[in-house]
Amino acid sequence: MSLTYPVASDHQLARLLQIGMVLEEVVEARAHKHYETLDEDELGEDISELLRHAAEESEEHRKRLEALVDELDAEPVAYEEIETLVAARYESDTDFDGVLYDQLCNEETAYKFYDDLIDAIEGSDVDFSIDRDELLSVLRDIREEEKEGVEDVTELMEERA
Repeated sequence: MSLTYPVASDHQLARLLQIGMVLEEVVEARAHKHYETLDEDELGEDISELLRHAAEESEEHRKRLEALVDELDAEPVAYEEIETLVAARYESDTDFDGVLYDQLCNEETAYKFYDDLIDAIEGSDVDFSIDRDELLSVLRDIREEEKEGVEDVTELMEERA
């Protein structure tokens, strides 16, 4: 998902934040699915912990994004409309490599989305109805946590190689 233009309005910012919320929901749901599909003995403690942490972190990110949307002076876009923009529903493997690869793709997608969103906000000269510094601070924190998630999954993959 690429954001090639600066954010031009509160409405557009709200829509982009809602896309982030849906991305987080997808990450959370997929982590839960993997965790529930394979039992803990199959997954191992390290992957089980990674999936639990990913689901909890995504839920927290979603709530932080929702709080930002609530602060904006904009009509939120219908959730179903946003969901269709993000709905890359595909079957994933449930073997160990498939679980880790799927989690890596989820973390990388979220990281790239937040990185692009931050660039689009920084490139904008619009005065949003929300404090720009607060907005960027929250998004940078989330982006950093996604980066750490990519590193954690990569490390696990390397240990299993």
